[in-house]
Amino acid sequence: MPTLIVVGAQWGDEGKGKIVDLLTDRADLVVRYAGGNNAGHTIIVGGEKFVLHLIPSGILHAKKRCFLGGGMVLDPEAFLAEVEKLIARGIKIGTRLKIAPETHLIMPYHKTIDLESEKLRGKRKIGTTGRGIGPAYVDKIARIGIRVADLLDPEVFRDKLAHNIAEKNFLYKELYGIGALKAAPIFKLYTEFGRLIAPFVADVSRIADEAGRAGQSVLFEGAQGTMLDVDHGTYPFVTSSSAVSGGACTGAGVGPTAIDAVIGVIKAYTTRVGEGPFATELLDKVGERLRDGGSEYGATTGRPRRCGWFDGVVARYSRRINGLTGLALTKLDVLDGFPEIKVCIAYKYKGKTIKEMPYGLNEWREAKPVYRTVKGWTKPTAGARSMSALPVQARDYVKLLEDLVECPFKIVSTGAGREETIEVGDPYKR
Repeated sequence: MPTLIVVGAQWGDEGKGKIVDLLTDRADLVVRYAGGNNAGHTIIVGGEKFVLHLIPSGILHAKKRCFLGGGMVLDPEAFLAEVEKLIARGIKIGTRLKIAPETHLIMPYHKTIDLESEKLRGKRKIGTTGRGIGPAYVDKIARIGIRVADLLDPEVFRDKLAHNIAEKNFLYKELYGIGALKAAPIFKLYTEFGRLIAPFVADVSRIADEAGRAGQSVLFEGAQGTMLDVDHGTYPFVTSSSAVSGGACTGAGVGPTAIDAVIGVIKAYTTRVGEGPFATELLDKVGERLRDGGSEYGATTGRPRRCGWFDGVVARYSRRINGLTGLALTKLDVLDGFPEIKVCIAYKYKGKTIKEMPYGLNEWREAKPVYRTVKGWTKPTAGARSMSALPVQARDYVKLLEDLVECPFKIVSTGAGREETIEVGDPYKR
């Protein structure tokens, strides 16, 4: 069986949760490879709504194994709370859920630093979720991070925590002007977290490798989206992890030759949360209609998402950066009833038409969209189960996006439910 990566092809919030949930039916195990509880995947199953922040969407399938890869950062309190909520709603976890020992921990001081640093930035703020994600990755790269494996060794944990508390207290006093931390309460609290998460710890990389070698299907689940990738996104208005498909290799501990296909999840329009450039953003009633029609409010923060027309420049860039073998289109039904729809096919920058992503922040900010206007459709697409059931104009729109991105659609979603899906091709095949 093949291995498949599912990645966000815009700024996140593309509907990856539904697509992963849908594709898990053909997978044996699901591995999330990046980010933390700054992500939010919403899945509708049997009319019930589930919102997951850390645990892979595949957990809703009774017999599927789900793993948190070492490329993630883990808030143990948030993880344990999410497990408890799932169990309370009748989801049997058992031994299906595992955490890689090399996963870095989000500590209380990471959350404080996240919030205080945003205050200092003022107008230059990033628009983070305030959950400590960025500062946890900073410590990882600075080689002072505390990992799940460290938490399971009290002496190692105590030593690392003491060193970090001393450093963070200097920042607290000299940079942020706030009170000092004490190591003892944090040690006690996190030692208890360690006891509770110990049964979940396993060698995720090895298990995923063995599964692939045994002919099982492995699905790698990304978080956020390509344009929020720390290397390839609209830096510095990005997340702090590798959100692109390549992050699956580093974040899950698998080699690139193990990957068979990559699906990019993409909305029929564009949204983003937080600060940063957004060429097709609509600050008018059309933007409000997209927001309301698509329920565009963050699953993690509740913040209203910025909305705009489909950006073909971003989508083509995403196809190239991720090596996409197919696309999954979501929220086509949100465009139902629009008399006309605009699609960004290029940018204008300093009098020149450009069809590729600009290089720097100022270019991103100053680039203006070049639109192609197409006819909308009056008949509903919601709930359609085949391409022939879609209005002609909707089919034309899908074809336009496919040609613009230069990548075939394998899935077209026409609603939030699992059954509201059109499968055009096999996502697991190139």
